Amino acid sequence: MSSAVRDIGIRWPGLKPPEKTCNDKKCPWHGEVRVRGQLFAGRVVKARMQRTVVVEREYLVWVPKYMRYERRRSKIHAHNPPCIDAKEGDIVLIGETRPLAKSVAFVVIGVLKRAGKG
Repeated sequence: MSSAVRDIGIRWPGLKPPEKTCNDKKCPWHGEVRVRGQLFAGRVVKARMQRTVVVEREYLVWVPKYMRYERRRSKIHAHNPPCIDAKEGDIVLIGETRPLAKSVAFVVIGVLKRAGKG
């Protein structure tokens, strides 16, 4: 596919197309992968795999017995294209795609906030 940036049809505050280009077929901006379904914002907790990151998201669940909320966490594996290159500690936006690997069905769309230095 060409190196031109595609319009993926997602409007999110602070989300811009990446400045770098890549030739990754699984990139939503430069490749052939379509983003559909759910969108989540979360924090990258691991970035040790090749082009894959683990994103942790926190959410609240109402417990009727105690009439209060409890905090829960879930970890999601997401494809990390080289043009985005999310690192540990970054706040990222991920979107659902077709299954890309055995445990990967999400792709990093963009970095909302880079991790602080130090």
